[in-house]
Amino acid sequence: MPIYEYECEKCGHRFEKIQKYSDPLLETCPACGGALHKMQSAPAFQFKGTGWYVTDYAKSGKPDTKDTKPTPESAKAEPAKSDTAPATPAKTDTKSGD
Repeated sequence: MPIYEYECEKCGHRFEKIQKYSDPLLETCPACGGALHKMQSAPAFQFKGTGWYVTDYAKSGKPDTKDTKPTPESAKAEPAKSDTAPATPAKTDTKSGD
């Protein structure tokens, strides 16, 4: 059940009330009988632990390549790419003096 926060327009009394979604909103202040208005307040819960991040959700049928990292198996399957050309052994000219 949500916690609603109310403030009296007449005396400024603030209080919280646990109510069901189906319950009617309060209209009169319990302290002075003045008119109440419901205030906006922050949610009273926090997402902590695993399972609340984009990377923790199950993969859909479409591969998402922008945020994926290669797994050790796929890293082994692909040859390492390098910006430089592979080293080739230097050729030596050997002339036989026969």
